[in-house]
Amino acid sequence: MVIAIIATLAAIALGIAQGIRQYAATARARADLAVLALTLEQYRSHYGDYPQTADSPEKFCRALAGRLGPTGATIRGRNFLSTVPVSLRDPEHPDADTNAIVDPWGHAYQYVFFTRQIGTAPVQHGYVLFCFGPRHSTEILPSRAEVVPNTSGEQGGVVSSARVNAKNIYAGQ
Repeated sequence: MVIAIIATLAAIALGIAQGIRQYAATARARADLAVLALTLEQYRSHYGDYPQTADSPEKFCRALAGRLGPTGATIRGRNFLSTVPVSLRDPEHPDADTNAIVDPWGHAYQYVFFTRQIGTAPVQHGYVLFCFGPRHSTEILPSRAEVVPNTSGEQGGVVSSARVNAKNIYAGQ
């Protein structure tokens, strides 16, 4: 009887600890996304536009590190990541082309550049910045097209409400 009570209390304590870890990881992801959003605004202010490197987290990392300009051309520019407290996939080699900025669960933060034009209004440039959030290791991560189906036109940058995106965490949320 005493062993059963101890086992029950231990299970409850482990469940609470896991919940606290997930809450802390989610809070960290939201903070990272806020910092990255500010960094993107600094990048836009410096170069005149957001990085148009929506095809890979590695290119997004290189853009913020001052190695890719807004159109994806190689440059030797300002490293916006040098003062930003984010985690890299490969912290031992921060300049590696395969590096990416990673969330608390080890997945690369996702960045999607888009343009939007409604009617004859001027074209707007923007981005969707997100992470996949807490997912079980067996869950399949959504593709960028499942998250942001259109990167141009009237629906450019509109995030899909598909169920597969329910655990995603977005900048500005």
